[in-house]
Amino acid sequence: MLLYVLVSVICAICIYIKWKQTYWKRNGVDYIEPDFFFGNTTAITKRKEHRAVVFQKFYNYFKGKGERFGGIYDFFSPVVVVTDLELIRCVLQKDFSHFVNHLGYINEEADPISGNLFNLKDEKWKNIRAKLTPTFTTGKIKMMFETLIDCSSGLQKVLDKYAIINEPVDIKKILLLFSTDVITSVAFGLQVNSLENPQTEFRRYFEKLFEPSLTLLIKRLISLSFPQWLLVKMRFRLSRKEVEEFFVKVVNDIVEHREKNNVFRKDFMQLLIQIKNSGTTTNIENINAHSAVKHLTINEMTAQAVTFYIAGNETSSATMSFALLELALNPSIQNKLREEIRANVKKHGNELTYDGIMEMEYLDLVVQEALRKYPSASGLSRACNKPYRIPGSDVVIEPGTEVMIPLYGLHRDPEYYPDPDKFDPERFNATNRSKIPVSAYLPFGEGPRACIGLRFGKLQTKVGICAVIWKFKVTVNNKTQLPIKLSSSRFPTAQGGIWLNLEKI
Repeated sequence: MLLYVLVSVICAICIYIKWKQTYWKRNGVDYIEPDFFFGNTTAITKRKEHRAVVFQKFYNYFKGKGERFGGIYDFFSPVVVVTDLELIRCVLQKDFSHFVNHLGYINEEADPISGNLFNLKDEKWKNIRAKLTPTFTTGKIKMMFETLIDCSSGLQKVLDKYAIINEPVDIKKILLLFSTDVITSVAFGLQVNSLENPQTEFRRYFEKLFEPSLTLLIKRLISLSFPQWLLVKMRFRLSRKEVEEFFVKVVNDIVEHREKNNVFRKDFMQLLIQIKNSGTTTNIENINAHSAVKHLTINEMTAQAVTFYIAGNETSSATMSFALLELALNPSIQNKLREEIRANVKKHGNELTYDGIMEMEYLDLVVQEALRKYPSASGLSRACNKPYRIPGSDVVIEPGTEVMIPLYGLHRDPEYYPDPDKFDPERFNATNRSKIPVSAYLPFGEGPRACIGLRFGKLQTKVGICAVIWKFKVTVNNKTQLPIKLSSSRFPTAQGGIWLNLEKI
């Protein structure tokens, strides 16, 4: 009897999954035939290909058929893949009210780290975004610039050691440590010195956030399969309890120390403390540490600080690494950039300054092209929150359906970028930039959900590149596997690493 019930349940589940995977066929949408259970993301789940590469293939498939959009399945959840620029603009901006949220699971009470700006939805997202936006004004970013410069000196010292002994360096690993030092200082106000001691407690706990495991895969499946209200009632959590407790304690200790001892620092954490106490980030020098009005809880502060770290660490280090790879492969571009850096540094008293960084036009072109060829995100995802009829069609996207804009496909589309695999910063000069259609270049997203920290991220990237190219000539070591293939890690990373030779100038 028990065996009969078990077989019946398994059969029912299989029939349900098969039915779910006929969604696009039933709705008359062109789709790619899915694998049973895994859908069209088998290669991602089994870690055979990076998500960016898989979705680039989807983009090319539908674009090649002349389709403005098409359907695929993430396991058995339907996903709309968009290829048309006008439809992309509708999703991200024009019809944003239909696509306000991301798809991520959130439970601020049982899983505080999930309550970050990326995951927050509807009015709560709007409220927190409004409070955090002023922390990324020009004045606030300039306030954090000194931290960037201090960390860049540490970066140069570490690279100098490799140059002296004539050893190649896996530049992504070093820049990840550089970014860790920057972000932990800016976001948490702590000096962890990862460049000197890579095995810091902070790095260990951050790595645990995304450590691949069967448990994490099962949790992700559950978060996709069950209604959010039920998961919240079950107190379901995606992040590990020990990780949450570590970061909540760190933030709580920092806040208590600063408020009890009237300690003020020009960093992101101080701005969060100010928002917690006064609801604004104006006049940072006049923070009332004992205000009775609370605008951010410790859990909310922790979620934002952790997300700031994740967004600023992995993305910036990846962009810097790929930019340096291309500079090593293109000596003429590298030399031109170095000349600009040296002339600018000389102009500003032999120092890297904020104003000097902002003046470097060719540096900006190099960073824009690096973000074009190697966008930090595999795609821009939105969740439909109310029925949306796709313009010019009878297809209605239902609430809860994910919409994906594949950035690797978009940024390497030869229709918009001739010879897309060529690294050419001049694509973005004053003359050529106007030739790139609106919505064809989206490294930081677009519209109300665009990356809130894009200016800080670009600044950090520019400082890191300047610190290397100013002092070193870089060439590609034969340990680098060319052409570059992305590994199956969560964030875009080159298989086998990016190994560079350094020559001190």
